[in-house]
Amino acid sequence: MTVTLRPAHDADRDAIADLWHLSASLPGVGPPVMPSRTALRARVDEEMTAGWQVTLAEDQGRIMAFLALKPREAILAELFVHPDWIGHGIGSRLMAQAKAALPEGFRLYTSETNSRAQAFYLHHGMERLQTDTHPRTGHAMVWYGWPGN
Repeated sequence: MTVTLRPAHDADRDAIADLWHLSASLPGVGPPVMPSRTALRARVDEEMTAGWQVTLAEDQGRIMAFLALKPREAILAELFVHPDWIGHGIGSRLMAQAKAALPEGFRLYTSETNSRAQAFYLHHGMERLQTDTHPRTGHAMVWYGWPGN
């Protein structure tokens, strides 16, 4: 397996939405009521138009993970790895990419039920900041921060 990182292109939007829906649908990962794949596809368009910087991890043209940053807000908006590739270091490579792209630090949130993501973020030097409610769904979430270099 040779995983490469590259910027996303407009032609990748369907694949991003597919991966997002698949990964966020895992138990405990996404919101209690998962948005449809169509809703997430519309959201990809909305967010990329608004300035998301998306990095894809791929192997032989197959998208295995994606990272979406909101640089102006210093937010790591999304980091999802295909369920078949969790635990292979791809998420760590994307986290390193986020730190390189936002060296002054950034914040992110995850579902309060997503214990795997929370352990991942702590492992990568992030600090738990606070609990809150998700701005779109109202479910419980936890904010993390990375203070930067």
